[in-house]
Amino acid sequence: MQTVPFRDFQADERMFEFGRDLKRVFSRAKERREEVWLELIGADLLEAEARQQSIEAGRVSCAEPVEANLRAAVLWREHARRTGKRDSVMRSLHAASSARRDAVRPERAAAGAVEMALTLILKADLYGGTAALAAAGAALDEAGPAEGLHGARIAAAHARLSARRARGPVEGSCPYAAAALLDAALHGLENRPETAAEAAELRLERATLSLEVGLRRRDALALDLAGRDLRRLVDDASPDFAPLTRARALAMCGVGMTHLAGLACNLEAMEQGRSLLLAAADVFPVDHSPLDWVAIQLALALSAERTGEPVESVDLRQAELLTQGEGLIIGALAADARAAAETRAADRAGDLNGLKRVEIRLRRRLGRGQAAQAPLEWAADQIGLARMFLARSRLGGGALPAGLGVGLGEARLVAEELGCPMLNDAATALLAEVRLGVVGP
Repeated sequence: MQTVPFRDFQADERMFEFGRDLKRVFSRAKERREEVWLELIGADLLEAEARQQSIEAGRVSCAEPVEANLRAAVLWREHARRTGKRDSVMRSLHAASSARRDAVRPERAAAGAVEMALTLILKADLYGGTAALAAAGAALDEAGPAEGLHGARIAAAHARLSARRARGPVEGSCPYAAAALLDAALHGLENRPETAAEAAELRLERATLSLEVGLRRRDALALDLAGRDLRRLVDDASPDFAPLTRARALAMCGVGMTHLAGLACNLEAMEQGRSLLLAAADVFPVDHSPLDWVAIQLALALSAERTGEPVESVDLRQAELLTQGEGLIIGALAADARAAAETRAADRAGDLNGLKRVEIRLRRRLGRGQAAQAPLEWAADQIGLARMFLARSRLGGGALPAGLGVGLGEARLVAEELGCPMLNDAATALLAEVRLGVVGP
């Protein structure tokens, strides 16, 4: 007689009860237009939800097409934030534009303008440049003034735009003034259940600005503010219900700590920072939010570089593969990090063949002609080649090729124009070595 394997029927019952509870959370949050449930679903399911919402908004039978388009704009924007897909950015802009165009009430038209502005700000974050931020400002001008919750959301969008301009390569607004706007906007969104996700997002925005200002200007007060915001985010964000908020806050804590530890040459603090980054990476799988995962890998690689440790544990190859082809800032940084790690490893081992493999891979990528479609990736490859040639010269593998400085100069200009300071700094440092003919260690 065939035996029936043992099953824990009570466990099955609890699982189904949890599934029903989760569905109730999703349906209730959707009905109240809360966005807290978005963090619980992966990128693929998020895309399916966004597509379904766009289809619903386009149906003749749709009772509220404006509201449906507003929700579609939010969903597509979140998908773009996690994956960097240009198509998702364009779909979000199209949905927001449709809502603004079809709205009868002025406040709904203004809501569409706000969604457009937020997506344009994200577009600038993903791909760089200043055109998207200018367009976001124009969209917010159309939204106009308002009161109540709608006014608070408009104020929050203005504050986020001001923060982006303050963090740009050319500061278009004072970072302290931008922080004050974020503070005022946060007070308008806090203590409202329907804006809990927006308030957490704004607090993370303020922490990012404060951390950058504190590190750049050695401002202890700004660093203290960033620390308090991040501590509250970590304490409030449960890994079961807000995994992305928690991971982003932990990652920022790790980045700040490793940077300060590097300045102070404190290896213990550096290790604590790496532990925070590893904890952030463990909150969600890579397919839940690919770009967040890549950002954590790059931060881990940078901390390893500061301590002179190998980066074998960091999957830079996968980070590069996940971000290539979309012209992303983080994609260019991933490509540069991988080339730099491979070059350093070959340089330390005296491996000319390893450097040759790096050269072949980078030249193959440059041969695809991605300068027009992905200029930052082209700049990263130029920087990678220059770093490889300098390492090869140090190992006695030949003189530096003619025209190397020209390529580096163009790469620096591209990085500066598109707002990627890390590539700009790398190109500037390598250009100084090339001009001085430095071939020593």
